[in-house]
Amino acid sequence: MITVLAPLVRGLCLNAANAPRFVLAAVDKTAVPKNALTIDLESAYRKDDTGTMSFNETAAAKALSEAYAAWEFEISPSAADQGRPVKKHPSAILLKRGGETLGLFWIDRDIDAARKRRETADDSFIEETLPPADTVKKLGSAGRSDVVKNRVAVVTGGAQGFGEQISLGLASSGALVFIADLNLNGAEALAKKINAAQGRTAAIAVKADVTSEESAEALFAAIAREAGGLDLCVSNAGVLQAGSVLEQELKSFKFTTDVNYTGYFIVTKFASRLLRLQYLTSPVWKTDIIQINSKSGLEGSNKNGAYAGSKFGSVGLTASFALELIDYNIKVNSICPGNFFDGPLWSDPEKGLFVQYLQAGKVAGARTIADVKAYYEGRVPMKRGCEGPDVMRAIYYIVEQEYETGQAVPVTGGQVMLH
Repeated sequence: MITVLAPLVRGLCLNAANAPRFVLAAVDKTAVPKNALTIDLESAYRKDDTGTMSFNETAAAKALSEAYAAWEFEISPSAADQGRPVKKHPSAILLKRGGETLGLFWIDRDIDAARKRRETADDSFIEETLPPADTVKKLGSAGRSDVVKNRVAVVTGGAQGFGEQISLGLASSGALVFIADLNLNGAEALAKKINAAQGRTAAIAVKADVTSEESAEALFAAIAREAGGLDLCVSNAGVLQAGSVLEQELKSFKFTTDVNYTGYFIVTKFASRLLRLQYLTSPVWKTDIIQINSKSGLEGSNKNGAYAGSKFGSVGLTASFALELIDYNIKVNSICPGNFFDGPLWSDPEKGLFVQYLQAGKVAGARTIADVKAYYEGRVPMKRGCEGPDVMRAIYYIVEQEYETGQAVPVTGGQVMLH
């Protein structure tokens, strides 16, 4: 129940403040804070056709929104703030059904502050000074990385390769990043490194298998419990096993498809369920699902049909998901990077693509790994592989661009161009 209530409460707070909020469920629900906003959700329970009482999410969202709207927000204008009014928001929200406590939630601007409130039972109001009435929304892209500041993000396959670069990039831009990876030890090591570098809780490691619905559901339930909700889901987990259609085993083909294509579907399924709950109480707050695709998803790949096919199919999923999920203000886009030559996918000395392609004879005349790498670098107009910052700029653009969804954006150094 907490994993349903938390995103509804977070959406409520996002809608009221039009700014990021972190929502944490209380461990002890018995001590009710004096300044808590108490909301009764009795009206959210409805009988179905069989007479069974069940929780109705839409009715709950209505009850929450109406109760929050009745909260007294404004404080007297402050001379120090040039007469601008100050809004106050509750830092604790108690949800009840009659005499039963459903959940107590602590709220603040960042996760460390929310954790401190929960630990100390600090129910002082969250105050914000309102901008001047004539403030105009600025155009431009200065400080573009700020679009993810204080946002909650998750990166699947986030412990290595492009996933590691994305996790590092989002954290350095002020986001809280859930590093979701089958390699939990690697995810925990990266999270520890990030948190030490940032001097705050900037990353949380979670074990996740994108090919398992149970694992994906548990991942997004953990995000709801730890942060209240989500703003950005980067579906990055992917694998590649090269092979000719004349020789590749079905087992290898299915493995690639299960992770790259079916895994993207599974991640989107459970991410969008969480994001939809937020939408019910915050219909103006836009969220993003971004799939890390590949240039192979735009042009194909010789002796690599399983990978390219999974990526081509994922572009179709992106366009289809985008049409459906925009009803909940969820934008869905793909980024199609060029080759990340320095990542383990290419450079692993035993299983990397350079080794695979050399063994498969994919590059005519190549005798060493260096020959294979030089060949692929030479095919890029900009004469280098794609790197982490290239992908990060695309992520910032997609999040910032409110008027675009369903796109497959190439980041290929000119190697693949859309027409």
